[in-house]
Amino acid sequence: MSEAGPVTRRAAIGALTAASYSRVAGANNRIGVGFIGYGLIGAQHVFDFKSQDDVDLVGLAETYEPRLREGIAACEARPGTKTRGYRDFRRLLDEKDIDAVVVSTPDHWHALLTMMACAAGKDVYVEKPMTLFVREGRWMTQVVRRHKRVVQVGTQQRSGVHYQAARKLVQEQYFGKLLSVRMAAFRNIMPGFGKPAEPQPENFDYDMWLGPAPARPYQPHRGLYHFRWFWDFSGGQMTNLAAHELDIVQWVTGQKGPRAVSSSGGRFALEDDGETADTQDALFEYDKFTAIWSHREACLGRRPPGGSEYAGTKGALLINRAGFEVLPDTKMPPGNAIPVFKGQPQGGPKREAVTPEPWIQAMKVPGSSDDQFRAHVRNFLDCIKSRERTVADVEDGHQTAVACHLANISLRTGRKIRWDPDKEEILNDPEAAAMLERPYRKPWDRVLKGLLS
Repeated sequence: MSEAGPVTRRAAIGALTAASYSRVAGANNRIGVGFIGYGLIGAQHVFDFKSQDDVDLVGLAETYEPRLREGIAACEARPGTKTRGYRDFRRLLDEKDIDAVVVSTPDHWHALLTMMACAAGKDVYVEKPMTLFVREGRWMTQVVRRHKRVVQVGTQQRSGVHYQAARKLVQEQYFGKLLSVRMAAFRNIMPGFGKPAEPQPENFDYDMWLGPAPARPYQPHRGLYHFRWFWDFSGGQMTNLAAHELDIVQWVTGQKGPRAVSSSGGRFALEDDGETADTQDALFEYDKFTAIWSHREACLGRRPPGGSEYAGTKGALLINRAGFEVLPDTKMPPGNAIPVFKGQPQGGPKREAVTPEPWIQAMKVPGSSDDQFRAHVRNFLDCIKSRERTVADVEDGHQTAVACHLANISLRTGRKIRWDPDKEEILNDPEAAAMLERPYRKPWDRVLKGLLS
């Protein structure tokens, strides 16, 4: 769980009056939940929240009418449930019987929706990446703390029992001193998504869907799932899939962020109108270890398609959502690693006859992606009641997103980015530093100003 000193926690709990706790907990200790966005991950969240006995599925907001109907039907599949539908999420935030909001929109809405919900007195479960650009994370933290809200970021791997066990192994240096981490996500979706030109559906509120993002003419890929391929709305797979793995790296090592990031790649293969990289490699330089991310959208390759490998001085840890495995290294006298040349001088290194002996014991532990999602929801609900910080607090989500954004800034500038994680500043590169923030489109810029004032 995110660290919070006893004074901070006591202050948060003390600020929760008996009256406000009664509203948060609801009648019979129940929590009223509203959902904003119902797509692929939104459907997953409805499924997970409706499995919790202390949750009422009160409302759902969605800009696309068919998905709104689908989402309401999914909620009301639970016996005794009546869920209200909204085309405008602001009406959902006005509702007094909604205690918590689940944000499952495209990335460009995550920050503003979270801040608006917190200002409306709601606790928030927001999908990752928490932000579209770096400065949003600091704004969000400011608003969340001011309104004393509970926030859970959707980096569900933190709630996996085997990830928690692996974290302990790393921290106790079970497989030695950590040297490097390799992370990857490979698949082959050639030839891509094409360049469709269908008109905007009449039952899709595209202007609301755009929200604070720049106004662009509608086309099918600028909407619904394919938003991920455009810089206006997302950071591509770097902020989508890499976010999960980098989140675990920083969580298990206690690092706020990298000191430097270098990235290269581009949209080399997919034949469509997307912008974000289909091929990308990034090197993250942390204190005393490095981490490397690679993703391929047009090549599955010959290695495991996803997950991370932690390399230590006594062995390696391979981990993904299905479990982890510890692979021990074998002890070897240093002299045996040096080739013995003909005519070697007397007294030089000599090979020794050794019996192979592992540094550590091998280990294999299973995991479950479904269990991680359910446990993450449960942690959020429990923290709503206790007012403690969640396992993936707003500060954690910010730091994870920053690492991803820095990689994309490096990719787009073609330069190594040096970062001060304490001051949250890019060093000696004004052009790159200007990419830490973007303007919001009207009228949402005024909404942001009001939230921060």
